[in-house]
Amino acid sequence: MVAGAIVVAALAILFVVNQSGEDEVGPSAVESPTEENAIVRADSRILGEEGTSGVTFVEFLDFECEACGAAYPIVEDLREKYAGEVTFVIRYFPLPGHFNSERAARAVESAARQGKLEEMYSKMYETQETWGEAREPHDDLFRSFAEELGLDMDQYDADYASAEVADRVARDIEDGTTLGVQGTPTFYVDGELFQPQSVDDFSTVLDEALAQ
Repeated sequence: MVAGAIVVAALAILFVVNQSGEDEVGPSAVESPTEENAIVRADSRILGEEGTSGVTFVEFLDFECEACGAAYPIVEDLREKYAGEVTFVIRYFPLPGHFNSERAARAVESAARQGKLEEMYSKMYETQETWGEAREPHDDLFRSFAEELGLDMDQYDADYASAEVADRVARDIEDGTTLGVQGTPTFYVDGELFQPQSVDDFSTVLDEALAQ
């Protein structure tokens, strides 16, 4: 199967660490996290509905990261398979080497504040090839996505430029840094670091967590 081969090949680069120096995110005041709340906070963004089992699947992600883009369809399949059972959480972790990744995170968070988290989350990955790796700002493009989703644009513009949204993204980065996250995607299942070696590993780890 060609599609299966592509996914397996994508997994080969899934955990290539994109190391860098200082974060490109502007200075923001964030509270110091502890190990207990660094993986999932009470207000962390959830894709879909919260699962009933208590099992959590957390991804620290960067919308400009090609490996995250490769993981996106895998996670979507998991969400369909484990809908209602597992809680899928996203944490923003834009890498400093990606020019538009912090902007993309702010756009997604701004959409989330109008109940359109999933739609903007998907939009970023589905269009990644058109804006990823660019070295010029794509604020206008992300704004056009918000218009397509029918968002209140006055609110979107205010949120996108706000210190509150920037701080929200910075807090996720701070949490990831506390945990030792260096590259994306980085996964945690029930508070434990999860490093898959194959597509099947994703279902295996969740099945094991649900069985406990």
